[in-house]
Amino acid sequence: MTGTTPGTPSLLRVMNDRAALDLLLEHGPLSRTRIGRLTGLSKPTASQLLARLEAAGLVVASGTAGGRPGPNAQLYGVNPRAAHVAGLDVTPSGIVAAVADLTGEVIGSHALPYAEGTGAVDRVARALGAATRDAGLERSDVHRVVIATPGSFDPGTGALRYADHLPGWHSPTLLEELAAALPMPVEYENDVNLAAVAEQRLGAARGHGDFVLLWNEEGLGAALVLGGRLHRGWTGGAGEVGFLPVPGHPLVRHVAQVNSGGYQELAGVQAVPAMAAALGIGAPPGGPDAGATATPVAAAVALLTGAAERPEGANLLFLRQYATALATGIASLVAVLDPEIVVLSGAVTAAGGDVLRGLVESELADLAPSRPRLVSGTVRDRPVLRGALESALATTRDEVFDTSRR
Repeated sequence: MTGTTPGTPSLLRVMNDRAALDLLLEHGPLSRTRIGRLTGLSKPTASQLLARLEAAGLVVASGTAGGRPGPNAQLYGVNPRAAHVAGLDVTPSGIVAAVADLTGEVIGSHALPYAEGTGAVDRVARALGAATRDAGLERSDVHRVVIATPGSFDPGTGALRYADHLPGWHSPTLLEELAAALPMPVEYENDVNLAAVAEQRLGAARGHGDFVLLWNEEGLGAALVLGGRLHRGWTGGAGEVGFLPVPGHPLVRHVAQVNSGGYQELAGVQAVPAMAAALGIGAPPGGPDAGATATPVAAAVALLTGAAERPEGANLLFLRQYATALATGIASLVAVLDPEIVVLSGAVTAAGGDVLRGLVESELADLAPSRPRLVSGTVRDRPVLRGALESALATTRDEVFDTSRR
Protein backbone atom coordinates (compact mmCIF):
# COMPACT_ATOMS: atom_id res chain seq x y z
CA MET A 1 0.00 0.00 0.00
CA THR A 2 1.14 3.52 -0.72
CA GLY A 3 2.14 5.68 2.23
CA THR A 4 1.59 3.15 5.03
CA THR A 5 3.91 1.19 7.31
CA PRO A 6 2.82 -1.94 9.21
CA GLY A 7 1.55 -1.04 12.66
CA THR A 8 1.27 2.71 12.03
CA PRO A 9 -1.92 4.70 12.68
CA SER A 10 -2.28 5.30 8.93
CA LEU A 11 -2.38 1.56 8.26
CA LEU A 12 -4.93 1.03 11.01
CA ARG A 13 -7.09 3.76 9.51
CA VAL A 14 -6.97 2.05 6.11
CA MET A 15 -7.91 -1.28 7.68
CA ASN A 16 -10.77 0.27 9.64
CA ASP A 17 -12.01 2.11 6.54
CA ARG A 18 -12.12 -1.10 4.52
CA ALA A 19 -13.82 -3.02 7.34
CA ALA A 20 -16.52 -0.36 7.58
CA LEU A 21 -17.08 -0.29 3.81
CA ASP A 22 -17.37 -4.08 3.68
CA LEU A 23 -19.92 -3.99 6.51
CA LEU A 24 -21.97 -1.38 4.67
CA LEU A 25 -21.96 -3.56 1.55
CA GLU A 26 -23.02 -6.60 3.56
CA HIS A 27 -25.67 -5.02 5.77
CA GLY A 28 -26.80 -1.96 3.86
CA PRO A 29 -27.08 1.50 5.47
CA LEU A 30 -25.95 1.57 9.11
CA SER A 31 -25.90 4.16 11.87
CA ARG A 32 -22.69 5.51 13.38
CA THR A 33 -23.39 3.58 16.58
CA ARG A 34 -24.00 0.31 14.74
CA ILE A 35 -20.80 0.68 12.72
CA GLY A 36 -18.91 1.28 15.95
CA ARG A 37 -20.31 -1.86 17.52
CA LEU A 38 -19.62 -4.05 14.48
CA THR A 39 -16.05 -2.79 14.07
CA GLY A 40 -15.23 -2.46 17.78
CA LEU A 41 -14.42 1.23 17.36
CA SER A 42 -15.35 3.93 19.82
CA LYS A 43 -18.09 6.36 18.86
CA PRO A 44 -15.65 9.26 18.26
CA THR A 45 -13.41 7.05 16.12
CA ALA A 46 -16.40 5.77 14.13
CA SER A 47 -17.50 9.38 13.60
CA GLN A 48 -14.05 10.32 12.30
CA LEU A 49 -14.06 7.28 10.01
CA LEU A 50 -17.42 8.15 8.49
CA ALA A 51 -16.44 11.78 8.03
CA ARG A 52 -13.27 10.67 6.26
CA LEU A 53 -15.14 8.26 3.95
CA GLU A 54 -17.86 10.81 3.25
CA ALA A 55 -15.24 13.41 2.28
CA ALA A 56 -13.63 10.84 -0.05
CA GLY A 57 -16.97 10.29 -1.78
CA LEU A 58 -17.17 6.64 -0.72
CA VAL A 59 -20.03 7.00 1.78
CA VAL A 60 -23.22 9.04 1.67
CA ALA A 61 -25.93 9.82 4.19
CA SER A 62 -28.98 7.73 3.30
CA GLY A 63 -31.89 8.53 5.56
CA THR A 64 -32.52 8.00 9.23
CA ALA A 65 -33.46 5.10 11.48
CA GLY A 66 -36.61 5.68 13.52
CA GLY A 67 -38.67 3.60 15.93
CA ARG A 68 -36.57 4.26 19.02
CA PRO A 69 -36.75 6.86 21.80
CA GLY A 70 -34.81 10.01 21.14
CA PRO A 71 -33.67 11.58 17.87
CA ASN A 72 -33.59 9.43 14.77
CA ALA A 73 -30.09 8.15 13.97
CA GLN A 74 -28.46 9.16 10.70
CA LEU A 75 -27.77 6.19 8.41
CA TYR A 76 -24.77 5.89 6.09
CA GLY A 77 -24.30 3.70 3.03
CA VAL A 78 -21.74 3.06 0.32
CA ASN A 79 -21.99 5.69 -2.39
CA PRO A 80 -23.34 3.69 -5.35
CA ARG A 81 -22.04 6.24 -7.84
CA ALA A 82 -18.44 6.03 -6.64
CA ALA A 83 -17.75 3.53 -9.43
CA HIS A 84 -19.52 1.48 -12.08
CA VAL A 85 -18.68 -1.84 -13.72
CA ALA A 86 -20.00 -3.85 -16.65
CA GLY A 87 -20.34 -7.52 -17.49
CA LEU A 88 -20.94 -9.13 -20.88
CA ASP A 89 -22.23 -12.66 -21.45
CA VAL A 90 -21.19 -13.77 -24.95
CA THR A 91 -23.00 -16.78 -26.42
CA PRO A 92 -23.35 -18.18 -29.96
CA SER A 93 -26.71 -16.40 -30.28
CA GLY A 94 -25.71 -12.95 -29.05
CA ILE A 95 -24.42 -10.75 -26.23
CA VAL A 96 -26.16 -9.60 -23.07
CA ALA A 97 -24.51 -6.65 -21.33
CA ALA A 98 -25.26 -5.19 -17.90
CA VAL A 99 -23.95 -2.26 -15.86
CA ALA A 100 -23.90 -2.23 -12.05
CA ASP A 101 -23.09 0.46 -9.51
CA LEU A 102 -20.59 -0.05 -6.69
CA THR A 103 -23.20 -1.70 -4.46
CA GLY A 104 -23.86 -4.35 -7.11
CA GLU A 105 -27.26 -3.09 -8.21
CA VAL A 106 -27.84 -3.53 -11.95
CA ILE A 107 -28.82 -0.14 -13.36
CA GLY A 108 -28.68 -0.79 -17.10
CA SER A 109 -28.72 -3.71 -19.54
CA HIS A 110 -29.02 -4.56 -23.20
CA ALA A 111 -29.41 -7.76 -25.26
CA LEU A 112 -27.79 -7.72 -28.70
CA PRO A 113 -28.62 -10.61 -31.05
CA TYR A 114 -25.90 -11.42 -33.57
CA ALA A 115 -26.30 -9.65 -36.90
CA GLU A 116 -24.77 -10.55 -40.21
CA GLY A 117 -21.68 -8.66 -41.29
CA THR A 118 -20.54 -7.40 -37.88
CA GLY A 119 -17.43 -8.52 -36.03
CA ALA A 120 -16.84 -9.34 -32.39
CA VAL A 121 -15.32 -5.94 -31.55
CA ASP A 122 -18.26 -4.05 -33.04
CA ARG A 123 -20.77 -6.29 -31.23
CA VAL A 124 -19.06 -5.82 -27.88
CA ALA A 125 -18.85 -2.04 -28.33
CA ARG A 126 -22.51 -1.81 -29.36
CA ALA A 127 -23.77 -3.98 -26.50
CA LEU A 128 -21.71 -2.14 -23.91
CA GLY A 129 -22.67 1.26 -25.29
CA ALA A 130 -26.37 0.43 -25.20
CA ALA A 131 -26.18 -0.89 -21.64
CA THR A 132 -24.33 2.19 -20.38
CA ARG A 133 -26.86 4.48 -22.08
CA ASP A 134 -29.64 2.49 -20.40
CA ALA A 135 -27.89 3.20 -17.09
CA GLY A 136 -27.71 6.92 -17.90
CA LEU A 137 -23.92 6.79 -18.19
CA GLU A 138 -21.16 7.17 -20.75
CA ARG A 139 -18.79 4.31 -21.55
CA SER A 140 -16.00 6.32 -19.93
CA ASP A 141 -17.93 6.13 -16.62
CA VAL A 142 -17.38 2.36 -16.48
CA HIS A 143 -14.30 1.46 -14.45
CA ARG A 144 -13.91 -2.16 -15.56
CA VAL A 145 -15.50 -4.74 -17.85
CA VAL A 146 -15.49 -8.52 -17.51
CA ILE A 147 -16.43 -10.49 -20.63
CA ALA A 148 -17.69 -14.07 -20.30
CA THR A 149 -17.21 -16.45 -23.22
CA PRO A 150 -17.41 -20.19 -23.76
CA GLY A 151 -13.95 -21.78 -23.73
CA SER A 152 -11.00 -19.65 -22.68
CA PHE A 153 -8.27 -17.47 -24.10
CA ASP A 154 -4.93 -19.26 -24.06
CA PRO A 155 -2.61 -17.20 -21.81
CA GLY A 156 0.34 -18.00 -24.07
CA THR A 157 -1.13 -17.23 -27.50
CA GLY A 158 -4.21 -15.13 -26.79
CA ALA A 159 -6.29 -17.44 -28.98
CA LEU A 160 -9.74 -18.56 -27.91
CA ARG A 161 -9.76 -22.32 -27.29
CA TYR A 162 -12.51 -24.89 -26.67
CA ALA A 163 -15.15 -22.70 -28.33
CA ASP A 164 -15.23 -23.41 -32.06
CA HIS A 165 -19.00 -22.77 -32.00
CA LEU A 166 -18.58 -19.08 -31.10
CA PRO A 167 -18.62 -17.13 -34.39
CA GLY A 168 -16.22 -14.28 -34.98
CA TRP A 169 -14.07 -14.73 -31.87
CA HIS A 170 -11.03 -16.53 -33.26
CA SER A 171 -8.93 -13.74 -34.72
CA PRO A 172 -5.35 -13.89 -33.37
CA THR A 173 -5.47 -10.11 -32.78
CA LEU A 174 -8.92 -10.00 -31.16
CA LEU A 175 -7.77 -9.13 -27.64
CA GLU A 176 -5.60 -6.29 -28.91
CA GLU A 177 -8.48 -4.96 -31.00
CA LEU A 178 -10.88 -5.06 -28.05
CA ALA A 179 -8.34 -3.33 -25.79
CA ALA A 180 -7.97 -0.55 -28.38
CA ALA A 181 -11.72 -0.15 -28.79
CA LEU A 182 -12.68 0.04 -25.11
CA PRO A 183 -11.55 2.88 -22.82
CA MET A 184 -11.41 0.84 -19.59
CA PRO A 185 -9.60 -2.27 -18.31
CA VAL A 186 -11.11 -5.44 -19.80
CA GLU A 187 -10.85 -8.96 -18.40
CA TYR A 188 -11.96 -12.23 -19.97
CA GLU A 189 -13.20 -15.33 -18.18
CA ASN A 190 -14.81 -18.65 -19.01
CA ASP A 191 -18.59 -18.50 -18.70
CA VAL A 192 -18.91 -21.51 -16.38
CA ASN A 193 -16.16 -20.16 -14.13
CA LEU A 194 -18.19 -16.98 -13.74
CA ALA A 195 -21.32 -18.95 -12.86
CA ALA A 196 -19.21 -20.42 -10.04
CA VAL A 197 -18.12 -16.92 -8.98
CA ALA A 198 -21.78 -15.93 -8.71
CA GLU A 199 -22.59 -18.97 -6.56
CA GLN A 200 -19.48 -18.43 -4.42
CA ARG A 201 -20.23 -14.79 -3.70
CA LEU A 202 -24.04 -14.78 -3.65
CA GLY A 203 -25.45 -18.29 -3.81
CA ALA A 204 -25.18 -21.95 -2.89
CA ALA A 205 -21.37 -22.04 -2.54
CA ARG A 206 -20.99 -19.16 -0.06
CA GLY A 207 -18.59 -20.20 2.68
CA HIS A 208 -17.16 -23.13 0.71
CA GLY A 209 -13.53 -23.09 -0.41
CA ASP A 210 -13.48 -26.37 -2.34
CA PHE A 211 -16.34 -27.05 -4.72
CA VAL A 212 -17.21 -28.08 -8.24
CA LEU A 213 -19.96 -26.45 -10.29
CA LEU A 214 -21.44 -28.52 -13.12
CA TRP A 215 -23.05 -26.37 -15.79
CA ASN A 216 -25.60 -27.94 -18.11
CA GLU A 217 -27.15 -25.91 -20.91
CA GLU A 218 -25.98 -25.86 -24.54
CA GLY A 219 -22.91 -27.78 -23.37
CA LEU A 220 -21.61 -29.54 -20.29
CA GLY A 221 -18.88 -27.72 -18.42
CA ALA A 222 -17.47 -27.51 -14.93
CA ALA A 223 -15.80 -24.89 -12.78
CA LEU A 224 -13.24 -25.98 -10.19
CA VAL A 225 -12.72 -23.89 -7.06
CA LEU A 226 -9.82 -25.05 -4.89
CA GLY A 227 -8.79 -23.25 -1.73
CA GLY A 228 -11.29 -20.51 -2.54
CA ARG A 229 -9.74 -19.76 -5.95
CA LEU A 230 -10.70 -20.74 -9.48
CA HIS A 231 -8.45 -23.39 -10.99
CA ARG A 232 -8.11 -22.64 -14.70
CA GLY A 233 -5.37 -25.02 -15.80
CA TRP A 234 -2.28 -24.43 -17.95
CA THR A 235 -4.20 -23.37 -21.09
CA GLY A 236 -7.41 -22.29 -19.36
CA GLY A 237 -9.10 -25.59 -20.17
CA ALA A 238 -9.65 -26.96 -16.67
CA GLY A 239 -13.29 -27.97 -16.34
CA GLU A 240 -13.95 -28.76 -20.01
CA VAL A 241 -15.62 -31.97 -18.85
CA GLY A 242 -17.72 -32.41 -21.98
CA PHE A 243 -14.59 -33.91 -23.53
CA LEU A 244 -14.25 -36.56 -20.78
CA PRO A 245 -14.16 -40.17 -21.99
CA VAL A 246 -16.74 -42.07 -19.94
CA PRO A 247 -17.22 -45.80 -19.35
CA GLY A 248 -19.99 -47.52 -21.25
CA HIS A 249 -19.97 -45.01 -24.09
CA PRO A 250 -17.97 -45.06 -27.35
CA LEU A 251 -14.80 -43.02 -27.37
CA VAL A 252 -15.02 -39.74 -29.26
CA ARG A 253 -11.75 -39.15 -31.08
CA HIS A 254 -10.42 -35.82 -32.34
CA VAL A 255 -12.62 -34.09 -29.78
CA ALA A 256 -11.34 -30.62 -30.62
CA GLN A 257 -12.45 -31.03 -34.21
CA VAL A 258 -15.92 -32.38 -33.47
CA ASN A 259 -16.31 -30.08 -30.41
CA SER A 260 -17.71 -32.92 -28.34
CA GLY A 261 -16.65 -35.81 -26.18
CA GLY A 262 -17.94 -38.85 -24.36
CA TYR A 263 -19.55 -37.07 -21.43
CA GLN A 264 -21.26 -34.52 -23.69
CA GLU A 265 -22.64 -37.34 -25.84
CA LEU A 266 -23.78 -39.30 -22.77
CA ALA A 267 -25.35 -36.55 -20.64
CA GLY A 268 -25.43 -33.35 -22.67
CA VAL A 269 -28.58 -31.59 -23.73
CA GLN A 270 -28.75 -33.51 -27.02
CA ALA A 271 -29.01 -36.83 -25.18
CA VAL A 272 -32.17 -35.92 -23.26
CA PRO A 273 -34.83 -36.19 -26.02
CA ALA A 274 -33.43 -39.50 -27.27
CA MET A 275 -33.38 -40.93 -23.75
CA ALA A 276 -36.99 -39.88 -23.19
CA ALA A 277 -38.16 -41.15 -26.59
CA ALA A 278 -36.66 -44.59 -25.93
CA LEU A 279 -39.02 -44.85 -22.93
CA GLY A 280 -42.04 -43.65 -24.88
CA ILE A 281 -42.03 -40.17 -23.35
CA GLY A 282 -42.96 -37.41 -25.76
CA ALA A 283 -42.93 -33.66 -25.49
CA PRO A 284 -45.47 -32.26 -23.01
CA PRO A 285 -48.50 -30.86 -24.90
CA GLY A 286 -48.05 -27.16 -25.55
CA GLY A 287 -44.62 -27.17 -23.91
CA PRO A 288 -41.85 -24.81 -24.98
CA ASP A 289 -40.43 -27.49 -27.27
CA ALA A 290 -43.66 -28.07 -29.15
CA GLY A 291 -42.67 -25.95 -32.12
CA ALA A 292 -40.46 -27.19 -34.93
CA THR A 293 -37.93 -24.41 -34.22
CA ALA A 294 -37.48 -25.22 -30.52
CA THR A 295 -33.90 -25.19 -29.29
CA PRO A 296 -32.30 -28.33 -27.82
CA VAL A 297 -32.21 -26.64 -24.42
CA ALA A 298 -35.93 -25.80 -24.53
CA ALA A 299 -36.75 -29.37 -25.54
CA ALA A 300 -34.68 -30.87 -22.72
CA VAL A 301 -36.06 -28.44 -20.15
CA ALA A 302 -39.66 -29.28 -21.12
CA LEU A 303 -39.06 -33.03 -20.90
CA LEU A 304 -37.25 -32.90 -17.56
CA THR A 305 -39.75 -30.45 -16.06
CA GLY A 306 -42.64 -32.67 -17.06
CA ALA A 307 -40.98 -35.79 -15.66
CA ALA A 308 -40.08 -34.07 -12.37
CA GLU A 309 -43.67 -32.89 -11.90
CA ARG A 310 -44.91 -36.52 -12.10
CA PRO A 311 -41.94 -38.70 -11.06
CA GLU A 312 -43.54 -42.10 -11.50
CA GLY A 313 -43.55 -44.93 -14.04
CA ALA A 314 -41.67 -44.12 -17.24
CA ASN A 315 -41.00 -40.57 -16.01
CA LEU A 316 -39.16 -41.87 -12.95
CA LEU A 317 -37.17 -44.34 -15.04
CA PHE A 318 -36.20 -41.50 -17.40
CA LEU A 319 -35.02 -39.33 -14.51
CA ARG A 320 -33.05 -42.23 -13.03
CA GLN A 321 -31.32 -42.95 -16.33
CA TYR A 322 -30.41 -39.33 -16.80
CA ALA A 323 -29.21 -39.10 -13.20
CA THR A 324 -26.89 -42.06 -13.85
CA ALA A 325 -25.53 -40.34 -16.95
CA LEU A 326 -24.83 -37.13 -15.03
CA ALA A 327 -23.34 -38.95 -12.04
CA THR A 328 -20.93 -40.87 -14.30
CA GLY A 329 -19.00 -37.73 -15.18
CA ILE A 330 -19.34 -36.14 -11.74
CA ALA A 331 -17.81 -39.28 -10.19
CA SER A 332 -14.61 -38.71 -12.16
CA LEU A 333 -14.37 -35.13 -10.87
CA VAL A 334 -15.04 -36.23 -7.31
CA ALA A 335 -12.42 -38.98 -7.45
CA VAL A 336 -9.76 -36.49 -8.53
CA LEU A 337 -10.73 -33.35 -6.59
CA ASP A 338 -12.65 -34.56 -3.50
CA PRO A 339 -14.74 -31.36 -3.27
CA GLU A 340 -16.84 -30.37 -0.29
CA ILE A 341 -19.94 -29.73 -2.41
CA VAL A 342 -21.04 -30.08 -6.03
CA VAL A 343 -23.29 -27.30 -7.35
CA LEU A 344 -25.69 -28.29 -10.14
CA SER A 345 -26.33 -25.27 -12.34
CA GLY A 346 -27.74 -24.40 -15.74
CA ALA A 347 -31.25 -24.59 -17.14
CA VAL A 348 -31.23 -28.30 -18.04
CA THR A 349 -30.27 -29.62 -14.61
CA ALA A 350 -32.46 -27.05 -12.86
CA ALA A 351 -35.46 -28.34 -14.81
CA GLY A 352 -35.21 -31.69 -13.00
CA GLY A 353 -35.44 -29.91 -9.64
CA ASP A 354 -34.92 -31.62 -6.31
CA VAL A 355 -36.07 -34.96 -7.73
CA LEU A 356 -33.23 -35.14 -10.25
CA ARG A 357 -30.70 -33.75 -7.77
CA GLY A 358 -31.61 -36.41 -5.21
CA LEU A 359 -31.29 -39.18 -7.80
CA VAL A 360 -27.88 -37.90 -8.92
CA GLU A 361 -26.69 -37.74 -5.32
CA SER A 362 -27.88 -41.31 -4.71
CA GLU A 363 -26.04 -42.55 -7.81
CA LEU A 364 -22.91 -40.64 -6.88
CA ALA A 365 -22.85 -42.30 -3.48
CA ASP A 366 -22.36 -45.64 -5.29
CA LEU A 367 -19.91 -44.39 -7.94
CA ALA A 368 -17.55 -42.06 -6.06
CA PRO A 369 -15.15 -42.82 -3.19
CA SER A 370 -16.21 -39.70 -1.26
CA ARG A 371 -19.69 -38.29 -0.82
CA PRO A 372 -19.85 -34.56 -1.43
CA ARG A 373 -23.15 -32.85 -0.83
CA LEU A 374 -25.01 -31.97 -4.03
CA VAL A 375 -26.81 -28.63 -4.05
CA SER A 376 -28.78 -26.78 -6.68
CA GLY A 377 -27.52 -23.41 -7.81
CA THR A 378 -29.51 -20.55 -6.32
CA VAL A 379 -28.42 -17.74 -8.67
CA ARG A 380 -31.06 -18.30 -11.33
CA ASP A 381 -31.18 -14.94 -13.13
CA ARG A 382 -28.35 -15.14 -15.68
CA PRO A 383 -25.67 -16.52 -13.32
CA VAL A 384 -22.88 -16.09 -15.89
CA LEU A 385 -23.64 -12.39 -16.29
CA ARG A 386 -24.01 -11.97 -12.53
CA GLY A 387 -20.63 -13.64 -12.05
CA ALA A 388 -19.05 -11.27 -14.58
CA LEU A 389 -20.38 -8.30 -12.62
CA GLU A 390 -19.24 -9.77 -9.30
CA SER A 391 -15.75 -10.38 -10.68
CA ALA A 392 -15.53 -6.81 -11.96
CA LEU A 393 -16.87 -5.47 -8.66
CA ALA A 394 -14.32 -7.37 -6.57
CA THR A 395 -11.36 -5.78 -8.35
CA THR A 396 -12.96 -2.34 -8.60
CA ARG A 397 -13.85 -2.25 -4.91
CA ASP A 398 -10.27 -3.12 -3.99
CA GLU A 399 -9.09 -0.17 -6.07
CA VAL A 400 -11.73 2.34 -5.03
CA PHE A 401 -11.77 1.38 -1.33
CA ASP A 402 -8.00 1.68 -0.96
CA THR A 403 -8.02 4.89 1.05
CA SER A 404 -4.22 4.76 1.47
CA ARG A 405 -4.03 6.17 -2.08
CA ARG A 406 -6.15 9.20 -1.25
